[in-house]
Parts: sequence; structure tokens; C-alpha cells
Amino acid sequence: MIFSLKIYLYQMKRYLYFTLCISVLIFWSSCRKDFDFSPSTGSLLFSKDTVYLDTVFTNIGSSTYNLKVYNRSNTDIVIPTLRLSQGQNSLYRLNVDGRTGSGAISGKEFENVEILAKDSMFIFIETTIDIENLADSQTQFLYTDAIKFDTGSNLQKVELVTLVKDAVFIFPQRFIDGTTGETIIETLTFDIDGDGIDDETTIQGRFLTDAELTFTNEKPYVIYGYAAVDDGKTLTIDAGARVHFHANSGLLITDGGSLKVNGVPSNDLELMEGEVIFSGDRLEPSFEDVPGQWQTIWLFNGSTANDFNHTTIKNSIVGILSDGNQNDNSKLLVTNTQIYNSSNFGILGRGTSINGENIVINNSGQSSFAGTYGGRYNFVHCTFANYWNNSFRQFPSVLLNNFIVDEDNTTFTNPLDEANFTNCIIYGNDNPELILDKDNADTFNFKFTNCLIRFNDPNNNFTGDQYDFGNTALYENVIFNNDPEFLDPNNSMLQIPNGSSADGLGIIFGNLNTDILNTTRGATPDLGAYESVEFED
Repeated sequence: MIFSLKIYLYQMKRYLYFTLCISVLIFWSSCRKDFDFSPSTGSLLFSKDTVYLDTVFTNIGSSTYNLKVYNRSNTDIVIPTLRLSQGQNSLYRLNVDGRTGSGAISGKEFENVEILAKDSMFIFIETTIDIENLADSQTQFLYTDAIKFDTGSNLQKVELVTLVKDAVFIFPQRFIDGTTGETIIETLTFDIDGDGIDDETTIQGRFLTDAELTFTNEKPYVIYGYAAVDDGKTLTIDAGARVHFHANSGLLITDGGSLKVNGVPSNDLELMEGEVIFSGDRLEPSFEDVPGQWQTIWLFNGSTANDFNHTTIKNSIVGILSDGNQNDNSKLLVTNTQIYNSSNFGILGRGTSINGENIVINNSGQSSFAGTYGGRYNFVHCTFANYWNNSFRQFPSVLLNNFIVDEDNTTFTNPLDEANFTNCIIYGNDNPELILDKDNADTFNFKFTNCLIRFNDPNNNFTGDQYDFGNTALYENVIFNNDPEFLDPNNSMLQIPNGSSADGLGIIFGNLNTDILNTTRGATPDLGAYESVEFED
């Protein structure tokens, strides 16, 4: 009986406690005027007074930008009207805390927008602009508008600014399947491995027409999918041209095709007006150095006479991919070229022939240069660095091998006929930055002459005669592990100072007597692509 009474009293206590809580909530709720919003008095605060939507290409939608609006007062407020200055005619679109607006066209005008006391809300802003509707005969145009909060004496504004660029767009054709109604995107099929049989592919893209085989510097080019150069055709890219690639896009130079990239020295090293620049199509500053935004410039087996001069390639998966033709000395010539922020390789050669001088490659997710499955490679005054900012990187700055392993784990070898590095720097933030992966079943010829290389192997993990650093037939006047003291390698500023370990240690060699910046080399030239300079404090 006593036990039952205790249970009863405990249950009564819980009931009274619950009733009291409900009463307090009801009382508190009745004291608040939750739905009593006061009109805005023009005292809103904003995270920005101007929203710059950065640069967009004509007819290409922008990224989404945000503006935060604060109500710092102790009063719940309502904004009677929130609208774009140009109203229904504005080329901007707004989303206000999930609302799309009250006008005939969504995202332009809003009514009775509420913000609680000491609270805030987000406005999301986008635009898509056709430059042809803004001005005639202009390749870029500054488009502006403003977001207006309320009217009259309470009016507040936040400006919106977008630079719009005209461009030449290259993209695969789209077709409607008459039976299924599905949209079919034009694809390309090639004999990728050179066995005489077209391999089935799903590469979206198309061949460039004859009228498209010269890229000028009048407008930037924006490529969707792959733009391909057909047999017997040459794509010529003029000095100062800008080529932008959408995600999963690139250039294909097919069997019998050629690519000529004709950049020239620039007078202004910031504008780089003479440089040909390949990059992604995201123009916002936050994408300036993001790797892997597009795929590659792919030089197929059978393509020939491919030249790059005064070229910058950045933010790709593989900067240049060169396949086959290792006995064709004209297969690929690269001079005065910078390749940065490749998520895999800066230059990847597969049983191919590459000649290069004044090349700078940095920040690659795997190797800055990889000569795989043999080939012929000759580099003079090149800086192969890798300061990839991830904590884990499996590959060195420079990798050479003479084999491949297929999906069935079968090994195929091909001779490394030559791999000559003269007056080069091979360095980075990992160790070692050079790996020579040799299969003894085939030829493996190489030589490093007057080079600075980062290679330290305290645990003797790397063995074989290819690592006999005392063999002058393989390593002549090579310096190991002396920091070249790059200006700012994490930001791909790989100039060296006077007094660097690479200063004055080169020999006269190669076809160019100037460095990558067109500075005349000294009688005893420096290693790498840059002549040394006096760094400013």
C-alpha cells in the first residue's frame, strides 16, 4: 500500500510539473507579438554594399552569390518592397530566403519580407546575360543594377556589378532521336591505340570546321566537349588568344593533325598580352588556381609538328598528353611555356617524342613531367617543380619508365631511347623528386647534365644502376638537395635569386639564348627556366 502511494505521488508531481511548463509557455507566448511586425525604417545592415558577380561569358549563367541582410534592432520588421531597380527587365535573379518573388517573372520583385529582431536573411543572386542585347560591336560590357529595399525616405540600396565578355563558343551538336525523343549529343570515335580499329568511345565533341582552324585574339574561345583537329588539318592559335574549357572538355589533335600555338613575349607580365592562355571557363577569382577544371590537350598517336611557344596552361587534369611517334623529332616542341595546377600531370608522354626549352611546371597532383612507356625526351633550361598543396603525393616531380601494365596485369615494355635533361631544376616539397622506374627487359637511356635535383634516399629504397650518381655517363655536374630558393613556389613564382644554388651553374646549350621572360642569358647561364634576379625585401 505504501509502495502504491509513492507511485501515485510521483505521478502527480510529474503531472503538476508538466502543467506548469505548459502554462509558462502559454504565458510567454501570449506576451510576445509574434505576428506584429513593424515597417522597416531604413536601418538594415548588409554584408556588402556592392556585390560583384565577377566576369561571365555571354549567355552563360553565373555562379550564385549571396548577400546577408541584418536586422540589428529589437523589433521584428517587415520590408514592404524588395526589388531590382530595373524590375521585370533586370537580367539578375534573386532568391530571398527561399522565396522567388511575386512578379510576373520570378526573382525580380518581392513584397512584405519579414526579418525577426536581431536576426538576418540571405539573398542569393545570379545572372545570365546576352551581350548582344546590351551594346553593339563590343566584346565586353559592364552590366549593373541594384537591389532596392523599401521606398521613399526608408530606401536602401545594394549595387550589383557584372563584367560580361563576348566569346566564340565551340560545342558538339545536339539531335533529337525521332523514336525515343531523347537528346543525343554528338560524339567522336577514334583509333586511340593505333591498331587500325576505331575504339568505341563516348567522347562528346566534334571536328573543327576549316573556318574554325584559326583562333584569333579578338574574342576568347569557350569549348564544350572536345574540339578535334582532323587528319591533314592544322589548328593555329594566334598570339594573345584565350581558350577556355568547360568541365570534361579539351582539345584533340588526331592522326595526321597538327597544333601550332604561336604566343610571343609580353611587354606587360601581368596582362601577358602576347601569351596564349588555356584555362577553365570559371572566371571567378575563387577558381583562379583550382586544379582539374577541364581535361587535357591530347596529341594522338600520328599527330605531328605540334608546337607550343609562350603558352600558359593551367587548372587542367593533364596539361599536355602526348602519345606515340617517338621516332618523329617534330612530334612535340614546347618552348617558353608554363603549366600550373594540373590535378594529375603537367606533361604526360607515352612512348612519344618531346623537345622542350624554358618550361616551368608546378603544382601537379601526380608528376609535373612523366615520360612513360619509353620514348625520346630532350629538355633544356626547364624547371620541373612540384609544390602540390595536399599532404599526400605518391609521384615525384619527374618520373621516367619504359613499361606499362594493362588491366590483366600484363607488362609491356618499350625502349626509352633517350631522356636528356640539361641545365634543369627538378625540385619540390616531397623527396625524392626524381624516380627512374626501369624494366631491365628493354632499353633505358638517360642523362642529367648540369642539373639541380632533389633526391635523398637515407633508407636505400631506390636501387639499380640508374641510381649510380657517381656515373658521369649518367650524371654530369649534377647538384643534389640544394634548395634553389624559389621566390614563392606555393604560388608558382619559381624565379631564383642571385646567389641561388642554381645561379651560374649552367652551360651554353640549346636553341634559345633568352630565358622564359625573354631575358638574355649570361655567359654562364643559370639552371632552370629563369635567369636569377635580385629579390626585393
